[in-house]
Amino acid sequence: MAQSRKLEFPGSLGARLSARLELPEVAPRAYALFAHCFTCGKDSIAAARISRALTEYGIAVLRFDFTGLGQSGGDFGNTGFRSNIDDVVSAANHLRAVLAAPAILIGHSLGGAAVLAATPRIPEVRAVVTVGAPADPGHVAHLLENSRAEIEQRGEADVRLGGRTFRIRQQFLDDIAGQQQVERIRRLGAALMVMHSPIDDIVSVDNARQIFDAARHPKAFIAIDGADHLLTKSADAEFVAAVLAPWAIRYVKG
Repeated sequence: MAQSRKLEFPGSLGARLSARLELPEVAPRAYALFAHCFTCGKDSIAAARISRALTEYGIAVLRFDFTGLGQSGGDFGNTGFRSNIDDVVSAANHLRAVLAAPAILIGHSLGGAAVLAATPRIPEVRAVVTVGAPADPGHVAHLLENSRAEIEQRGEADVRLGGRTFRIRQQFLDDIAGQQQVERIRRLGAALMVMHSPIDDIVSVDNARQIFDAARHPKAFIAIDGADHLLTKSADAEFVAAVLAPWAIRYVKG
């Protein structure tokens, strides 16, 4: 039966990051890395269900908590989009050291933007999949609109997101505003699959069009019809895994 292992490795800001490696019953056909959504964690519904479902297709998946989130150490208030990118690279480096480098990167929401940015720094990557990702990391700022004035005045604020409170500092807003994401997508150097729900009310499907238009071939777009942004229905996560697995393996083996 499939196995699940707990792992730890140093993150970009020096804190220990918590991770879980999902392994198929047989020798893996490929290794993948999963980056979770903004302020979520490796045990979010989408991250856990997609990672486990991919093992049914012979793909091993490492999912991890970004610095300051979930079971990882560090202060979330000191993080930003750049540290997220660096955490993805740190996770890939650890996976390469203990087993094999990831040939597939999967990112949900802001995690999707992070894997797009990290791809050129992980030379073994052959396929990238984004799920409900913003075309520009700056899109996240709209979630902070009610606290933006306080952040700009005091330099920081406690913000309620998804039922939890997070310390957001001005450096985070400055960081997400200064990214050259379109150029990164143009120079991706790997096959890209863009997956998005047409009814996503957190990150509109227009973001998927922008990512797809900026990317060079080979690329594909898949609509996750009827899904919410967080993919809370198990059938949606299973659909994502069932579609991306054979597509990604094609490029890994090729």
